[in-house]
Amino acid sequence: MEKIKEAFRKFGNYLSEVNTERKKISWPDRHELVDSTLVVITFIVMLAVVVAVFDKVILFFLQLLHA
Repeated sequence: MEKIKEAFRKFGNYLSEVNTERKKISWPDRHELVDSTLVVITFIVMLAVVVAVFDKVILFFLQLLHA
């Protein structure tokens, strides 16, 4: 019975600490969110271009080898 009480006490402490940390969260405002989103989209587009270029280069060399 004592172990069950201890488990509930630890779980209660855990929930209390989670709530304390949750109160420390600072959410970005709309401007920060838009800026971050644009950075992510820009990076994804740039990465897609790089992958496409490498794909075309590799395909070109494979076609040279096969011919």
